[in-house]
Amino acid sequence: MPLTVVAAKAAVPKEKPYKLSDEKGMYLEVAPSGGKWWRLKYRIGGKEKRISLGVFPDVSLQTARARRDEARKLIEKGIDPSAVRKAQAATRGERDANSFEVVAREWHSKFSGLNSESHSARNLRRLEVHVFPYLGDQATATLEPPAVLAVLRRIEAKGTIETAHRVRVLIGQVMRYAIATGRAQRDITADLRGAIPPAAAKHHAAVTDPKELSGVLRAIHGYTGTEVVATALKLAPLLFQRPGELRLAEWPEFDLDEGMWTVPASRMKRKKDGKIHGPDHLVPLSKQAVALLQRLRAITGDEGYVFPGLRSTKRPISDMTLSSAFRRMGIDPDTAVPHGWRATARTLAVEKLKVPAEIVEMQLSHNVRDSLGRAYNRTQWLDERKSLMQQWADYLDSLRTHSST
Repeated sequence: MPLTVVAAKAAVPKEKPYKLSDEKGMYLEVAPSGGKWWRLKYRIGGKEKRISLGVFPDVSLQTARARRDEARKLIEKGIDPSAVRKAQAATRGERDANSFEVVAREWHSKFSGLNSESHSARNLRRLEVHVFPYLGDQATATLEPPAVLAVLRRIEAKGTIETAHRVRVLIGQVMRYAIATGRAQRDITADLRGAIPPAAAKHHAAVTDPKELSGVLRAIHGYTGTEVVATALKLAPLLFQRPGELRLAEWPEFDLDEGMWTVPASRMKRKKDGKIHGPDHLVPLSKQAVALLQRLRAITGDEGYVFPGLRSTKRPISDMTLSSAFRRMGIDPDTAVPHGWRATARTLAVEKLKVPAEIVEMQLSHNVRDSLGRAYNRTQWLDERKSLMQQWADYLDSLRTHSST
């Protein structure tokens, strides 16, 4: 059956990407992040290929079908629509060297190396989705604030105000590059400060009440899923690390005899220079964490990922696995999310265990400075951090088993 607009709007993200078929090779691909892309699958020259038809809802179902039909006409003539699109893009780049899209891609190519690969990719994707379809062909020298404001208002109307602010910053960076390269006179985004509402501060939901925390911990220890996911859920509150740092962990990083996990600098949330030249992050392991890891290692072996995926040991569990497990346990995302364990530890370790805040901050891999602004070395206070991690694990055990506050 052909796809309907209602069905496209109602499609919700799942743990893995999935498709909603329309007809004539077209389908809607729904990503775990919530993005929805119209795509066309076709064969030409004996090979199966795919092209994008746009992003829903910016590109309507009707428009996507029209683009599909245009592509199919080319295919019937033996012409690859993907090749045509690349040729048109190249021609446009030569003809419109001062257009916003050309300048933006040039800027991104030159400066993306200053940020992590994932951050750079997100920036380009924001431009491709929110800006290029509307401003891409306009010359940077003649671009006016109302045109940019229309782009930002379109994003704001979707309820993603933070994204609107990020896009304004990106457009401003492109415009300043255009000024530096002689293709614009001024940064027009300066006129738009205050034109859209400020984004509300959004923090990861975290449990900081001991009584509520005891219930969450008991739910986690009662989880009945796979041993890999169950262990990841139990370790997460013990280790203070972000979900991505945990799920990508590999066995060679762990020294269970010494009770230490060395997280490579490249996997930490840092700027690119910090990922390349910064120190690795040391995570002392409590007796409880070591016991969990020893049990898991007996199941998975001591090579590769600590938390391998269900279908392939060459890939880790997905970034949605722990969040999905929380929902299956009935833990509301407004109450707690996997990323929230860091805030839980930061609050209760200081308030209840009376651990100095700078020790906790250092274990969270935050920059810690003294009164003169000098940054402490992240390898300092290791004995104090070992004591913190064992105290914290014992405290969680007491909450879980005795509901103590």
